[in-house]
Amino acid sequence: MKKHNFSAGPCILPQEVIIKASEAVLDFNGLGLSLIEISHRSKDFVAVMDKARSLALELLDLEGKGYQALFLQGGASLEFLMVAYNLLEKKAGYLNTGTWADKAVKEAKLFGEVIEVGSSKDENFSYIPKGYTIPNDLDYLHLTSNNTIFGTQIKKFPKTSTTLVCDMSSDIFSRQLDFSQFDLIYAGAQKNMGPAGTTLVVIKEDILGKVTRKIPSMLDYKVHIDKESMFNTPAVFPVYVSMLTLEWLKNLGGIPAIEEINEKKAQLLYSEIDLNPLFKGYAHKEDRSNMNATFTLAEEKLKDVFDGMCKEAGISGLNGHRSVGGYRASMYNALSLESVGTLVDVMSELERKA
Repeated sequence: MKKHNFSAGPCILPQEVIIKASEAVLDFNGLGLSLIEISHRSKDFVAVMDKARSLALELLDLEGKGYQALFLQGGASLEFLMVAYNLLEKKAGYLNTGTWADKAVKEAKLFGEVIEVGSSKDENFSYIPKGYTIPNDLDYLHLTSNNTIFGTQIKKFPKTSTTLVCDMSSDIFSRQLDFSQFDLIYAGAQKNMGPAGTTLVVIKEDILGKVTRKIPSMLDYKVHIDKESMFNTPAVFPVYVSMLTLEWLKNLGGIPAIEEINEKKAQLLYSEIDLNPLFKGYAHKEDRSNMNATFTLAEEKLKDVFDGMCKEAGISGLNGHRSVGGYRASMYNALSLESVGTLVDVMSELERKA
């Protein structure tokens, strides 16, 4: 049977996307060649790249607003470096809400002064800092919208005239936001778009060209924009699958439609966590992520029983990150409400048995 895939990433993908992608690996566009054999400069793949970039801007409602969408390589981890390389002249601010934000801070420090405007490290990143002050002399402020490991999510973004950068790797396209409040957004594909290997970068062009340092070509956003995301050989298969996933989302009704589904999934699971005395949520309630629910068992002796029940129900990828322990249910866009219902049924059955 098909497993209920709660893996934190690489992500679950829509079944129709997997089918189309697998067909393209055998024969793409009736060419008698595989997608992964054809030239990335061919009109067939250039059309894929163009459509993927266009769909990203369309779904985020950023068309005609001075933004460019790029599909690059190196994951969000390379963006930690590229953001600072392209934007940090003197000082940048970072909100430290987890492991990945911490890593972004480390990379930025190679290029200039970095201050943490707020941090939740004091409670192992179980909440989102609030009421922090944003200095008015920053080159940019960097946020991480969703913290996959700890299960927290920024619900309200700061109002600021400072250039705003956001790592949205694990919740992009999952909820309605005014995306024009951000000057640069980046997201690894392997959470909500496709397989690992490509990274979406959405950038407002007018923020570029303001640092005095020379930037290597591969790390220069302007170079990638000028070459329409084809400066070097792109990650052909991940870009294609991302395009298919964005098409699927558009046909579903876009971000408003998926947000409604995601809210139902999160509400169903968090209600069970709060009502079932055998489980305890990790993140502060007001900061809980709709993408990644983190929780632990109240009694560790029940672990083997619960794990066995999950396995029998076809539930996969539920183990929590070592930083938190316990369990992590990742409810990305393609995960069905039915799968969440199956997990909730197992949790309820454990309570009946205990």
